[in-house]
Amino acid sequence: MDNNKESHLSMVSFNEVSNDKQKGGKDAIGNKSSEDGRELSRVFSEDYDAAEILVLDPRGHRVNTWNKIFLAACLLSLFVDPLFFYLPVAKKDKCIDMSVGLEVFLTIIRSLIDAFYIIQIYFRFQTAYIAPSSRVSGRGELIIDSSKIASKYMRRDFWLDLMAAQPLPQVLIWAVIPNLKGSQMIASRHILRLASIFQYLLRLYLIYPLSSEIVKANGVMMEKAWAGAAYNLMLYMLASHVLGSSWYLLSIERQNECWKKVCTLQYPHCQYRYLDCQSMGDPDRIAWLRSSNLSSLCDQSSDFFQFGIFADALNLEVTASKFFNKYCYCLWWGLRNLSSVGQNLLTGTRVAEINFAVIIAVLGLVLFALLIGNMQTYLQSTTTRLEEWRIRRTDTERWMHHRQLPRYLKQNVRRHEQFRWVATRGVDEETILRDLPIDLRRDIKRHLCLNLVRQVPLFDQMDERMLDAICERLKPSLFTPGACVVREGDLVNEMLFIVRGRLDSCTTNGGRTGFFNTCRLGSGDFCGEELLPWALDPRPTVVLPSSTRTVKAITEVEAFALIAGDLKFVAAQFRRLHSKQLRHTFRFHSHQWRTWAACFIQAAWFRYKRIKETSELKRKENLMMAFVPGTTGSEHFSAPLQAPKGTMYAAKLASSPRKGRSLRYGPELDILGSLRKPLEPDFTDDE
Repeated sequence: MDNNKESHLSMVSFNEVSNDKQKGGKDAIGNKSSEDGRELSRVFSEDYDAAEILVLDPRGHRVNTWNKIFLAACLLSLFVDPLFFYLPVAKKDKCIDMSVGLEVFLTIIRSLIDAFYIIQIYFRFQTAYIAPSSRVSGRGELIIDSSKIASKYMRRDFWLDLMAAQPLPQVLIWAVIPNLKGSQMIASRHILRLASIFQYLLRLYLIYPLSSEIVKANGVMMEKAWAGAAYNLMLYMLASHVLGSSWYLLSIERQNECWKKVCTLQYPHCQYRYLDCQSMGDPDRIAWLRSSNLSSLCDQSSDFFQFGIFADALNLEVTASKFFNKYCYCLWWGLRNLSSVGQNLLTGTRVAEINFAVIIAVLGLVLFALLIGNMQTYLQSTTTRLEEWRIRRTDTERWMHHRQLPRYLKQNVRRHEQFRWVATRGVDEETILRDLPIDLRRDIKRHLCLNLVRQVPLFDQMDERMLDAICERLKPSLFTPGACVVREGDLVNEMLFIVRGRLDSCTTNGGRTGFFNTCRLGSGDFCGEELLPWALDPRPTVVLPSSTRTVKAITEVEAFALIAGDLKFVAAQFRRLHSKQLRHTFRFHSHQWRTWAACFIQAAWFRYKRIKETSELKRKENLMMAFVPGTTGSEHFSAPLQAPKGTMYAAKLASSPRKGRSLRYGPELDILGSLRKPLEPDFTDDE
């Protein structure tokens, strides 16, 4: 009926909540009202202000934080409660007493922990729950009506939480046990044990729904692999702690049973109250103890009483030791027998003792299997990538051996695989980014690549929006020393922007004999600029351009690549800039344009030197002709024997092309004619 009524209630939108605030309505979640005056009982968690709520969102940050704190308090409670088993102490005077100092300490700690359980009850009354009818799709709607929240909590989990919050051990050791005497004193220890076990199991049960709430809110219990392994190991140690504490309490009970058996045989001189240390000053007890052979009968070497698996407590006097010493030994006893599945336990014929050994064996088998399985899962999660890389490397080695690759190729393959593992640790970044939303993927790419892209002068003139588009399309590339990025004459299918490392770029001008140009590329440089004119061409062709240079890696190189299709998009962004400065920047940083410009300047310099030397020779010739009286230039050439020797040498030098130009200038004069000018990128708009 409640679900049917809830299905007819109106849903609150963000605008309705805003209108409620503007009209001065109450801001508390449980008291929100709609515009027509009806009280609202369900709402989406996104539709109210988290700073003004009185009813908590079960998926909110505050509830999630409190659940983690309360989980830590529950685990601490599971550790503290078994310590109450160490309160009984066997004195050397053959009596059992209670440790007062330990009682005070445990009472304080247990009372503080109980306060967390009381606070948990308050939180449960103030936490909304999801309407069952709204769980068909989405995260569901929250029921924010305080009366419905309280009614649902009272029907289900309130009584369990209330019983778990009760200070039962404190009440027993301070209010109940001190008022008991005689045989009732002996029975009180059984009451303390049963009450502690009952509440311990109850608190252990409450951990599981609490862990489920944390998993629902966060997706996992522990985000780190080492934290998950430590959590499972802690639970295993906690089980050892509980078994050790139980073994100690049962050892005390077993020793007390032996004393009671002896006391029964010596009745009426012995009474059960003599076994309590409160009667140590009784003269009758002192006389009985002197005349009794209690020490010899209740000894491990005696056949009078079988201690079974509790014999170690008697032989090592664990029950009479200091608290820290007996706690460490009992913890070790529990851990040893839990890990060995109780194989070392030599039990007696008592059914209770056998049942305790069976519980140890079964519990040890289950917990040890869970521990090994969980530890293996968490540890494998940290080395999964490494194992995958090792398997891949083994497969690669087998394949290279099967194909009989030469040694140098094997070394190159191994070097590349090793470098890729060191750089990426086996993680495929593109796969991870591909599964993320577009805006988040853009922000991550911007964080990774923006500073690197800004180092490229070619992109320095672009605005933020264009840089985001470039960063989104960049793909990481790795090269080992000696790897050939591209060869001269091969098709260029990507433009490479260097992040780290050095490369060698050289060209022979299409294999021309005697021509060689080389340069070094480093961080911030780029190669493959032949693609840019191809991408900027208004009438692009399907055939990719050929590389004019050979680029090889000198060191380990990390770079980002823009493939031809993505570069065409970026080039379209270039065209929208209408910037001559961008054209000059491209020419200045392009190694093709640098090589052509250097050759152009060199050829122009040689041409200038040739013209200058020719003019100087002509000037000297005219000067010599001026010193010959009554002759002209024609007479001089027609009668060379009458001319001076210097004039004849100048005439020969001027008439010989090779000698007139200088021998070292001749081959370089044809450089400019043979070296083709690079294509000019079209940075203008299509319009």
